[in-house]
Amino acid sequence: MIIVLTIIGVIVMVFNKVSATGLTATGFENLKFYTVLSNVFSGIVAVVQSFFDRQNKRYLSTLKLTAASAVSLTLIVVGGFFGPLYGWSNFYHGSNIFFHLIVPLLCMAEYLAARHEHKTGLKQCIIASSTTTVYGIAYVVNIAVNGIGTWPESNDWYGFLNWGYAMGAVIFAGIVFVNFLIACLLGRPWSKK
Repeated sequence: MIIVLTIIGVIVMVFNKVSATGLTATGFENLKFYTVLSNVFSGIVAVVQSFFDRQNKRYLSTLKLTAASAVSLTLIVVGGFFGPLYGWSNFYHGSNIFFHLIVPLLCMAEYLAARHEHKTGLKQCIIASSTTTVYGIAYVVNIAVNGIGTWPESNDWYGFLNWGYAMGAVIFAGIVFVNFLIACLLGRPWSKK
């Protein structure tokens, strides 16, 4: 289901320009958004899980945790921050219904329901939050190289620097920390397995 719905979401995103609402661009330009990248990553991990890597269970479990926590972060940021700010209907329309709600819920449910032979440790939770860290670094490097720009052509498409660089750094650190907490909640490194 994760693979199929990710493919449907990408097709709708690329070809249905009418559904471009709520922090979306048109076509492949949407690949600049963490939401899209994290959902595509979760689809790729689902393919790996389904077809290729059944031998290295620790590696696969960490990949699944990384994907599930990344899309869960999207679910939480949209539901708790962007939805109230800009209106939820904008974020649950077109491809966004898949990327902001359905695929994240499926990834969380699949990860929690799966039998994991290896205990998740803090190391796996840190690795799981690395996608957000890498994305944030790329986001800042893009702004440093190309400048912030002006809306609608801004390189600060999430508006994190609207309150200045210091607040942007605080927001970024907070998001990485939330991603880490999500990974810890999903992986439950403190639990006895």
